[in-house]
Amino acid sequence: MIGSESLTVKFAELELRNPTMLASGFLGISQKFLDRIYRSGAGCLVSKSLSNSPIEGYRNPTVIDLDGKSYINAVGLANPGFEAFAKEIQANKTPLILSLVGSHQKDFVHMVKRLDKLNILGFEINLSCPHVKKMGMEVGDDLEMVRSIVRQVRVNTPKPFFIKLGVGNIDILKLAEVARDEKASGVTAINTIRAMAINVQTGSPILSNGIGGLSGRSIKPVAVRCVYEISKKLGMPVIGCGGIFTWEDAVEFLLAGASAVQIGSGIGNKGIGVFKSISRGIRNYLENKGFRNVRDIVGLAHKY
Repeated sequence: MIGSESLTVKFAELELRNPTMLASGFLGISQKFLDRIYRSGAGCLVSKSLSNSPIEGYRNPTVIDLDGKSYINAVGLANPGFEAFAKEIQANKTPLILSLVGSHQKDFVHMVKRLDKLNILGFEINLSCPHVKKMGMEVGDDLEMVRSIVRQVRVNTPKPFFIKLGVGNIDILKLAEVARDEKASGVTAINTIRAMAINVQTGSPILSNGIGGLSGRSIKPVAVRCVYEISKKLGMPVIGCGGIFTWEDAVEFLLAGASAVQIGSGIGNKGIGVFKSISRGIRNYLENKGFRNVRDIVGLAHKY
């Protein structure tokens, strides 16, 4: 019987008790929920994306449940602003990564400088939200802007930081390569994918914003492919995200080259107990296959 230490992962200057992480956008906006999710078994937590100033977001409806395992959302990056959240987590004792979103390199530099002194593990730079103008993907589709942002973030923090990438107008490998070359600690792949749904009775888009981001089971094969290619071709740390509901899903991402996995839609489907159930399944898998540690299976699919 292998112990809980078999789930410990070490990558990009991070050491987590297990490879499961709370994905940005799910319950990550208050210290109370962060503490609760960590107690439920997550190895690390990622906050909701924070901006320089508060963002109200879009009016309802903002989320469409397609089948219980896939969703389209356009919340609009609603958040209280990074200053308010900094006060919320003054007493934070959980392994926390702050997700940041902005329109220009100065936005990220300002936030990083102010937040760097807090008790956090590092940052996730969201350059791939698919449904907010002048933020997210509109920034991430500009290679030189990405280069400038990553370079300036690196200059202003010694902490690990990850660039969250999506499937947009530029090859994700090119974006990941820029992140690597400018000394980002790694990347998170992938964000939601631009999508929409239309009410056939009224003829109008269902979401108030019209366009949203597809998440959950529907995007998992795309996410696995992206993780596989980035990890194999660029040899950099990758956090996998997209459609992880079970331990089998998590193991698939690990085999593709992910050092850890983020869970979002899986919480909506299975509740916060999903972290413990996935970790338990990974440990049983390792024992049955004769592996001593989860790190032993990261990228194993590359040899085929």
